[in-house]
Amino acid sequence: MATVPIRTNENRDTLPVEAPFLPFSAPCFGIEEEQELLQALKSDWITTGPRCKTFESVFAEYTGSKYAIALNSCTAALHLALASQNIGVGNAVITSPLTFTATANVIVHQGAQPLFVDVDPDTYNLDPVQLHKFIDSQCVWNAKENILRVRATQNAVRAIIAVHYGGHPCAIDEINEMAARFGLSVIEDAAHALGGVYRGRNVGTLGDVACFSFYPTKNISTGEGGMLTTNDPDLAQRARVLSLHGITKDAWKRYSKEGSWQYDVTEAGFKYNMTDLAAALGLQQMHRLPSLLSRRAEIAQLYAAMLADLPLQHPTVMPDVTSAWHLYPVQILSSSVTREDVIQQLRKQNIGASVHFIPVHLMSFYQQQFGFKRGDFPVAEQVFDKIVSLPFFPRMSDDDVARVAGAMSSILERWEPALAS
Repeated sequence: MATVPIRTNENRDTLPVEAPFLPFSAPCFGIEEEQELLQALKSDWITTGPRCKTFESVFAEYTGSKYAIALNSCTAALHLALASQNIGVGNAVITSPLTFTATANVIVHQGAQPLFVDVDPDTYNLDPVQLHKFIDSQCVWNAKENILRVRATQNAVRAIIAVHYGGHPCAIDEINEMAARFGLSVIEDAAHALGGVYRGRNVGTLGDVACFSFYPTKNISTGEGGMLTTNDPDLAQRARVLSLHGITKDAWKRYSKEGSWQYDVTEAGFKYNMTDLAAALGLQQMHRLPSLLSRRAEIAQLYAAMLADLPLQHPTVMPDVTSAWHLYPVQILSSSVTREDVIQQLRKQNIGASVHFIPVHLMSFYQQQFGFKRGDFPVAEQVFDKIVSLPFFPRMSDDDVARVAGAMSSILERWEPALAS
């Protein structure tokens, strides 16, 4: 098995004057992924097939989940998590505004009402204190119906989508406690968090259902892809059926030797299945996941040390938590330089950066459709206004990290004379 890539740059004295572009993120593939893909092509199973089943089994074992369903995206997993529980018109779902829009879009796709609760200023995850305040002020418990309703719309609150921002598990015990009190389902948006651990329990087993992403920037990649995990057999079976047009069990076997042309459609499902080509990548990525996670943690430690003297707020790791270290977001605390200044100056030095995320409630669709506005979630907005995600992926060498740190120092010193003295 190939190791995570070399960590030092050779022949530094011969580098061109202009250093090559360092992207914000890049996948980590090797000869093993190439060989697995070729074997998949030669097997004639290129859509959903035996490699998907094996990938599901490996993934379930890694997370400690009873069931895992391979899909074509995390968005598909989030959508199925709602659809499998009949969450739709007349319902509402609580989530964080500091997330990618897919988290909220799937709520809208189901005809439900998206509700946002502000984030913790340290972890950027949904804040349990704010969640409690929101339920007390914006909702009412109907004891006769055993339903929590939104005061303004009378929609029944059915679920909480808890986002593990940047790979740091959210305060799931407190969220689960409130969910249990009001009969709500807890859905982990674990797009960032494969490999994360919360108080000895793996991300993917912390709620009723969890949703993972294998997009190229994620901790493992299948190009495009996702996974749904759960310990609920009924939810798993319904999600699996819905993932492939609503066709009855083992539809993928229709064209195999043991398959049959006869099938039934039990409900109108979706086209969310993963291909065996994607699963081929996923299988090998799971083999190298421990080394990928280890390197991410190393890079995080390097950044923390190299950027320690700069006016930045670094990512927080809470006690009893192991972060999956998907991102390294820093807040620019200087009063003289903005986040945009930093990103532009990094670009001039051939260094990519990104922002995670533009809060969903600031998007025009959500403002026009649901009446959200700036000022509704001040913590998420304050974080957004200052945050920048630095380059962060296992293929980075120590020299790459030092290059980013040096660039950040030079940028901030330009506006902060005290730093240069």
